[in-house]
Amino acid sequence: MRVAAFAATLLLAVQIPAPSFRNIAPAAGLREIIISGGAQKNYVLEVNGSGACWLDYDGDGWLDLYLVNGSTLARLQGKAPATANTTNHLYRNLHDGTFADVTTKAGVPGRGWGFGCVAADYDNDGHVDLLVTNFGPNILYRNRGDGTFIDVTARAGVGGGEIWHTGAAFADYDRDGYLDLFVPGYLDFDAKNPEFKTCEYRGVKVHACGPMGYRGAPDTLYHNNGDGTFTDVTVAAGVADRKLYFGFQAVWEDFDNDGWPDLFVGNDSNPNYLYRNKGDGTFEETGVMSGVAFSGDGKEMSSMGVAVGDYDHDGWMDIFITTFAGDNYILFHNDGGGFFSDVSYPAGVGEPTVAYLGWATGFFDYDNDGNPDLYCANGHVYPEVDGRIRETYRQPLQLLRNLGNGKFTDFSEKAGFRAISPISARGGAYADFDNDGDIDLVISVMDAPPLLLRNDATERTPAAHWLRLKLEGVKSNRAGIGARVKVTAGGRTQMASPRAGEGYLSSNDPRLHFGLGAATTADVEVSWPSGARSRVTALAVGREHVIREPN
Repeated sequence: MRVAAFAATLLLAVQIPAPSFRNIAPAAGLREIIISGGAQKNYVLEVNGSGACWLDYDGDGWLDLYLVNGSTLARLQGKAPATANTTNHLYRNLHDGTFADVTTKAGVPGRGWGFGCVAADYDNDGHVDLLVTNFGPNILYRNRGDGTFIDVTARAGVGGGEIWHTGAAFADYDRDGYLDLFVPGYLDFDAKNPEFKTCEYRGVKVHACGPMGYRGAPDTLYHNNGDGTFTDVTVAAGVADRKLYFGFQAVWEDFDNDGWPDLFVGNDSNPNYLYRNKGDGTFEETGVMSGVAFSGDGKEMSSMGVAVGDYDHDGWMDIFITTFAGDNYILFHNDGGGFFSDVSYPAGVGEPTVAYLGWATGFFDYDNDGNPDLYCANGHVYPEVDGRIRETYRQPLQLLRNLGNGKFTDFSEKAGFRAISPISARGGAYADFDNDGDIDLVISVMDAPPLLLRNDATERTPAAHWLRLKLEGVKSNRAGIGARVKVTAGGRTQMASPRAGEGYLSSNDPRLHFGLGAATTADVEVSWPSGARSRVTALAVGREHVIREPN
């Protein structure tokens, strides 16, 4: 029995790849510090950090990177001048593992205190545009197609006013061929006259108190008029945040498989929203009824980061949420019929996460075995906890590996995450930035340069095949946002959708990546937002394919 057990263990070790993620940010040219208030974090505005977006802004087939930067209260109050180190940064991919800062040349420096970003071609001209959410008015940059952008916020009508905007997301909710925009609001904070608060966390006196005790900020749904302008349809569409919950991240997805994109909104310390799309331009809020408003034990969650994916290949999109320290991260299994179940502990994601405070997250197949894994970017909000309690301000990244049987295991050490020094992470996004066939990560770090984690899975496990798909809409929106894609290979069917806005204040690779294991060909079906369907058989693996919507 011992020999058999040893043999089984050895076989498992051979079958499970152990690719390492290495931080190559300094060598890649990502050295600028992300600012988020002062080092002491005396106010809630200073603790939430900012996001990151992958986008191919120049259309050369290589993903570029946009990093949002914060600011300081002194600069918002006019007591200190704005400087270059508080601008956002657009890094152009140079195709050799390095990036060049082209922020000024491209005309996308941002302004004020930035929080999130979303990359999407809102005007269907074939050039990806960029929305930046701020503490204060948002910015919509239209891509001119010549390597530069122009600020069209005023004409488009998506500024949103002097409130705290967070994790926005684009989708074509009415399927008219143009991407609409939802922008959550967080809380009402007076930066000109901030109230210095003191509260207690696990016996430790801290200062960045919130969000409880503040008034929330409203969410907004903007309908794309198709002429470069948007109309606020929040009330008419039935998505008004009447209770002013503290909105963090919105994600669009067809959760009930009826062909219409629904909307999930993660709220901090309040019930989450799930708006079911009724197909007539209006929505019905079903968060409590569907089971995603609260955790399985009936508690409100912090709901910082939101990931959506079909982790168990049953054809229904599931939801994963990062939360506050002491509350395990939540995996909601989509049971179909509009209902979800909290399977965090049975699925193995509850126990490994309960000690951490999470932000960015995402489903991505890091080892190309055909099962979507999870990453979690962690970091506390209270620097005061260091040396006082068992929790720490800087925390390790986590990789939860999908075992293919509905369960996950903490694979952080074997993936190389434990070799990276603990950080206070916030935004993050995944993408195959070097086009080598495995998914890499960028992580925004509080008051430090970002991490660029290159994945070496294809070098270590060349037998694990992959496929990348880029969609091109014709009647649907140009990027195919919201299309449902099914890939069948090796007897397994995987499902995914392109999205614009996910994780935490961020946007992932707009292309769809599928790990295929040992399979050497794949069949692809695409259900477009317009209702059209595409089917392509026997696609070759190890490369990118463009699928164009049929006329």
